[in-house]
Amino acid sequence: METGMTKEKRSQQVYTLLVEVGRAPNDGLPKGASGAGLLCYASGVDEAEAVRETVAILKQAELAPLDVTGYGTIAEREKQGHEIDDEERALMARALEENSVIIAQMEPYFGDDKKPLQ
Repeated sequence: METGMTKEKRSQQVYTLLVEVGRAPNDGLPKGASGAGLLCYASGVDEAEAVRETVAILKQAELAPLDVTGYGTIAEREKQGHEIDDEERALMARALEENSVIIAQMEPYFGDDKKPLQ
């Protein structure tokens, strides 16, 4: 007996995430750094899944994620007026194609000096 309800497969999208990490043993951050900001492109069916996958991968890499800020999909970012260059688009396409998390930039923090990634 068919119920007429089929589970719709949601397509993967790429989300731009800024992840702040603290220090952890074997994290590979420079000596004297208090943490770092990581600009990531992560695929997921929604932003929550992209965040979960990113945090899990960073923990496997022995980093200590503290906070994640989501900036949305490429379409959402364009709607907000963000300029997205070809290199950034290529990294996003790679994250989507590989169903992965790409760390595009890592900026170590020293002391209380937290500069936003540009």
